[in-house]
Amino acid sequence: MLHPVDPSKALIPVTDPVETERIKIGFWPKLRRVMGRIPFTDDLVAAYYCAIDPTTPARVRGVLFAALAYFVMPADLIPDIITGLGFTDDATVLATTIGIVSSYVKPAHRAAARRALDLPPIDNDT
Repeated sequence: MLHPVDPSKALIPVTDPVETERIKIGFWPKLRRVMGRIPFTDDLVAAYYCAIDPTTPARVRGVLFAALAYFVMPADLIPDIITGLGFTDDATVLATTIGIVSSYVKPAHRAAARRALDLPPIDNDT
C-alpha cells in the first residue's frame, strides 16, 4: 500500500506544473505517431488519465508522470529514430509502470481512454 509522502522529499517531483504541462502537450502527438506499435494503447491512455486525476495518490501520479515523461521526451536510452529498436525501451518502461500501478487505474480512467481513442465502451466501464 502506498502512503502519502511529503512532496519535498519525493524522488520524483509530482507537482511541477511545467513538467506536467510538457507531458500533457507532448503525450497526444507522440501517441499518434506510435499507436500502431504498442499493443497496450488503451492502457497507456488510461494511465495518462490516472496521472492527471487529482484524486490519484501523489506517489502514483509521480511514477506515472515519470514514465509518461520518458515516453514523451525525445532523448532517452535508445533514441526513437532507431528503426526497430527506438521504441522498445519506451514500451518496456510504460508496460512495467502500468503493471505496477494498475490497481490505481479506475474504470473512469479506462472509460475516458476508450472515448479518447474512439473505441466502444466495455460493459464494466463506469
